[in-house]
Amino acid sequence: MSNRVVTLVWWVGLTLPCLGQSAIVIQNPTDAPVGAHSSSSTESRAAQSVASEQGAKAAIHLSAKDAEAIALKNNPAISVARLTALASEQVTREARSALWPQAYANMTAVDARNNSRITAGALNNPIIYTRAAGGATVSQLITDFGHTTNLVASARLHARADEQNAVATKEDVLLAVDQAFYTALQSHAVLKVAEQTVASRQLLVDQVSALTKSKLKSDLDLSFASVNLAQAKLLYLNALNNDKAAMAGLSAILGYPTLESFQLMSDTEPLTPPPADVDPLIADALAKRPEILALEFESESADKLHNAERDQMYPTISALGAYGDSPARDDRVYGPYGAVGVNVQIPIFNGFLFSAKSRETDLRAQATRQRLMDLRNHISQDVRTSWLAANTAFDGVTVSEQLLAQANQAFDLAQTRYKLGLSSMVELSQAELQKTQAEIGNAQAGYEYRLALAVLRHQTVGL
Repeated sequence: MSNRVVTLVWWVGLTLPCLGQSAIVIQNPTDAPVGAHSSSSTESRAAQSVASEQGAKAAIHLSAKDAEAIALKNNPAISVARLTALASEQVTREARSALWPQAYANMTAVDARNNSRITAGALNNPIIYTRAAGGATVSQLITDFGHTTNLVASARLHARADEQNAVATKEDVLLAVDQAFYTALQSHAVLKVAEQTVASRQLLVDQVSALTKSKLKSDLDLSFASVNLAQAKLLYLNALNNDKAAMAGLSAILGYPTLESFQLMSDTEPLTPPPADVDPLIADALAKRPEILALEFESESADKLHNAERDQMYPTISALGAYGDSPARDDRVYGPYGAVGVNVQIPIFNGFLFSAKSRETDLRAQATRQRLMDLRNHISQDVRTSWLAANTAFDGVTVSEQLLAQANQAFDLAQTRYKLGLSSMVELSQAELQKTQAEIGNAQAGYEYRLALAVLRHQTVGL
């Protein structure tokens, strides 16, 4: 009887240090628990793989703001959108060029046969004289009744739309960065829980094994404890794989072609509840979202393009001027020449080309306005959905904390009952499983809420 008491006291003393292992600390995934790796060659190889990948480079301390700054500098999608916007500005200059004078220099040298005449082809002056001449021609558009100015306005509005598209692309990339960053933090937290779970279950297996050898516990208890340990090891391997995948995704969105090693810095700001009313958020989104602004500019640009195509049916009035000289010429060719004039071009019939273009651009302008209405509806829905998700995530933080406290209390009671022989290993295993699930949920809840807030900001005024 005294041996049983001594053994029971020894086991309780060995178990007490393990009761406070439910705290979660974000750290590097290579900091593996001793109990887990001392008993599993698979986990040792996994840890060595991570260490070999990350040991070659010093870990970069990275906060959420640092990650966003790196992405703004390195992500190619942002560069593509910015270059596209710059290219659109040049299209505006191209359209505006028709309003400036057009000047050309010409040099012509002709060696003609005597009495040469062009007798086939288009209507022209058929006489050809031998000459070497140079001169300049200048033309200036006087008016085309709004065709060119509407083209310029359409191009300018399209350029402004591309600027807003570049802003929208930047916001999308920043949201993707936040998603990758908080996903990596979540994977780190889950990995830490898995490490602690393996360590605590390994210790339990060692204790039950010692008691089984002393005939104080049955082989069935040892089998249940071993199964729980194996499940914890699988949880650790999955968590380790998810952590490596999350770091690979974070490296890619930051613009790195290879896997980088980061020491992620968790946010220290306290969690605050989301706004109480969603209607002001929807109003801000409809007024400030770059996607809406871009489509509004596209709609105005389509209207200007329709006006430009319609104005092609009006006359075009241009001024022309030419001056030159022929230092080497036939005697029948005069020396310096010069002329000025005005040309009026009136479209009469071109197979209904201009009317078809006007109708096409009018229909496309109507389609753009309908897309704008549809986008407003979708953004209103997205903001409301994001607001609801943020509220749910905020409530989930409190509930997950309560669940973790209750799970820890249930585990402590189950562990005490098991030590006193009042319950089976099944009850202890169930309590331990619930505790592990509560730890994982609590580790993820805070990051899920921060990510939900980031999505809500992205849906309203941008990050």
